[in-house]
Amino acid sequence: MEPLTLTTERLTLRTFTPDDTDAVFEACQDPEIRRWTTIPSPYARQHAEQFVGRMVPDGWRDDTEYTFAVRRGSDGPLVAAVSLHHPRSGTWEIGYWTAKEHRGHGYMTEAVTALTGFAFTTLGAIRLEWRAEVGNTGSRAVAEKAGFVIEGTLRAGLLNKGTLRDCWIGAVLPSDVGLPSTHPYLPARP
Repeated sequence: MEPLTLTTERLTLRTFTPDDTDAVFEACQDPEIRRWTTIPSPYARQHAEQFVGRMVPDGWRDDTEYTFAVRRGSDGPLVAAVSLHHPRSGTWEIGYWTAKEHRGHGYMTEAVTALTGFAFTTLGAIRLEWRAEVGNTGSRAVAEKAGFVIEGTLRAGLLNKGTLRDCWIGAVLPSDVGLPSTHPYLPARP
């Protein structure tokens, strides 16, 4: 798939470019982003260069990961990063971080909601999953506000910086956001 741009009421989501390197580097100096995500720590400029110059374009080209820079408006500051990757047939997983100075304004919930629609309508996802290390209450709040149902805790479900960690898992289905599913769903009965 060729990189594309998505827009919401307040945001523009587009692929990262080399012009975003400085903003990515600065945002990833935040100890909270380094703590809760799998980015390298410490985070050097070369990591930002590799991310925007290689990882992002490779994911788009290979149709394995679609990573978006989230900006306020069309040319506003970098607010966040959000991506979809495809670990299993029909199921996609979402991941994100928000720059410290832009937290608490609902930007990430707005971006996750936009990507949820994109996953179901454009990528044909049958299920979209979210995972975060237990204790990452900010990420969990975003997921819940965006319609994800928290399904439980996976023991040793996340490898971060060489250590297995317990993680929360949640998911959203097309029917949860008012979209048709490509397959019938028969939920378990208690």
